[in-house]
Amino acid sequence: MAETADVVVIGAGIAGVALTYHLTTRHGVSRVTLIDEGEPLTLTSDKGTQAYRNWWPGPDATMLQYMSRSIDLLEEIADESGNAYRLNRRGYVFVTADDEGVDRLRATAREVSAFGMGDLREHGAKAADYRPAPLEGYHGQPIGADLLPGDAARRAFPGLAADVKAALHIRRAGWLHGVSLGNWMLKRAVGAGASFVRDRVTGFEQQGGRVRGVRLASGRTIATERIAIAAGPALPDLARLLNLELPLFHELHAKLTLRDTRGVVSRAIPFLIWNDPVVLPWTDAERVTMRNNENALRLLSPFPGGVHIRPVDGPHGDELFIIWTYDIEPHPYVWPPHFDPHYGEVAIRGIARMLPAMSAYFGSGSNGFVDGGYYCKTHENRPLVGPLAVDGAYVLGALSGFGIMGSHAGADLLAAHLTGGKLPNYAHWFLPSRYDDARYRAQAERWGAQVGQL
Repeated sequence: MAETADVVVIGAGIAGVALTYHLTTRHGVSRVTLIDEGEPLTLTSDKGTQAYRNWWPGPDATMLQYMSRSIDLLEEIADESGNAYRLNRRGYVFVTADDEGVDRLRATAREVSAFGMGDLREHGAKAADYRPAPLEGYHGQPIGADLLPGDAARRAFPGLAADVKAALHIRRAGWLHGVSLGNWMLKRAVGAGASFVRDRVTGFEQQGGRVRGVRLASGRTIATERIAIAAGPALPDLARLLNLELPLFHELHAKLTLRDTRGVVSRAIPFLIWNDPVVLPWTDAERVTMRNNENALRLLSPFPGGVHIRPVDGPHGDELFIIWTYDIEPHPYVWPPHFDPHYGEVAIRGIARMLPAMSAYFGSGSNGFVDGGYYCKTHENRPLVGPLAVDGAYVLGALSGFGIMGSHAGADLLAAHLTGGKLPNYAHWFLPSRYDDARYRAQAERWGAQVGQL
């Protein structure tokens, strides 16, 4: 008997697992087959910072609405699962030592507040009405953002540099354990009738201009009239099997996992982000060596702002994630990826600008572990969610580093497309067909691919 499925989902990262979960448990589609050549949640879904935020500056409220829906779903699933994946509300905190940087934070926060983030609360030096975030949990916490002046910021977040002028605390934000979330959803989906096939997709059966089946490397064919490609960075290659070219490119992003064996960083910190450019603190001898090494010369130049840090396991353990997206050049998708050999040391010296005690680890970059993956992006940094140009083919992709936080709204949206459900008012902004409009393409180029990215 031929294998059949109502929907075949291709890609078992967090996006594909979330879609399978929503189709089976929330929309009653029991015959869903999830396919991946690797084990679920092992390509890029376990490589990121596992964080989320309802902070999405401009150019309009679209991404803020999308991400707010996703966080709603994260909280619903946390309630249902007994918070099996340790969702917290520690927040994101943007820090600056520049007066103009304070003005920019204030202006951006007002903009995002107008989009629906919540109120901006500006505090005085004592910040008596500021509510610190708890180490664990997500219920009963404020939304919006708190702008704290330098002294108040240093009291709230011990260890910040002495010249910090202000910190902006985004409140509906924090992190979670993404693999635990994915495993919980996959278990529920399989219990509702889904099946997982470990195999590689090699092609698609098509007839009369629509999808009729999926061909696998093992020689199997699964008959179906609906496929959903949620293949992360492999999305462009899968689309080409349908003779489709999608407007996508890749950036390679890394993170450093470092053990704080000296305990120089408080385990109570939120997700801290340094907003200002950084000149790395090298010794005179190191600078001389770098000037004579063409491959190291760039380490002497200013680096962009955005280096960020968080504890890996909340109040427990001693590991830190340090992340710095200083290389945004497009990269071809090659697995496994290869990272800048200087990345660990650059990340440590960069984060020491915000947390000076991290200077204790100068020279220890090679002692940490560097991993990461590819951001598959559109040119305006918005996902692709909806039907493709081949009947029966759909996409959930271009989640550009916000897969853990954004897959749930995307899965919810694509499940509605697949089952004829009611679509939210932002649905048209994520359709692949939006690029058929020349005016939209021009507008997207003006916005740029770094909109909303840290």
